[in-house]
Amino acid sequence: MWLLTMLFMAVMSTLLWYIWEKGDEYRVDILALVSWGTVIMVFADHLMGYIEEGVFLDTSSNALLLGFLLATFALMLWAIALIIEDPKGKIWKRVRAET
Repeated sequence: MWLLTMLFMAVMSTLLWYIWEKGDEYRVDILALVSWGTVIMVFADHLMGYIEEGVFLDTSSNALLLGFLLATFALMLWAIALIIEDPKGKIWKRVRAET
C-alpha cells in the first residue's frame, strides 16, 4: 500500500506543479522530486520482495500507515525547503528585523 500511497502523491504533486501557476513559486517541484524518488525506491523494494517471497503489494494496515508516514515526511521536507528558500521573503525579513 505504501507504493500506491506514494505513487498517488507523486502524480498529484506533479500535476499540481504542472498546472498551477504558482507551482514554481511554492517549489512544488521539490515535493514532486522527493515523491518520485520515494516511488522509485519503494518500487525497487517491492520488486526485491516479490523476487524473494512472491508478494508484490502488502495490503495490511501497517503498510497503509507506513505510506501515510512517508507522505508526511515528504511534506515536512518540502516545508523545510520552503522555509529555507522563503519564496515571498517574509520569514527572513522578520528574522533580520529582530536582530
